[in-house]
Amino acid sequence: MTTRSQGKKRLDKSGEEIVIPRVESSDAEQPKKRGRRPSHTELWTKVTVVLFDRQIVFLDRLGADIRAASGVAISRAHVIRALIDARSESDLDLTGTRSEADLKAVLTARLGRYRV
Repeated sequence: MTTRSQGKKRLDKSGEEIVIPRVESSDAEQPKKRGRRPSHTELWTKVTVVLFDRQIVFLDRLGADIRAASGVAISRAHVIRALIDARSESDLDLTGTRSEADLKAVLTARLGRYRV
């Protein structure tokens, strides 16, 4: 059993004096949200897309390279959304394509093919 040192005095306060009163605000009415803060403000839908392993490796390496160069984490979804948005804002006409290979040929011709 521990004993109290003689040099310290006990504070005689009631529980009401110790408890800090709660300040009412508009935030108190709303329950706290759990989880991560949303990273985007638009409405969104989760979509399942099948990608080849080589494409996943490419996206992961691209994200790692961006992080190494800038310190900013870019996810696979960020890259895919940016590519879709860039295409939607471009004047590129893809209506004549008939296959994935056609799409790839048109896109690489427009973007340029840079191999080191």
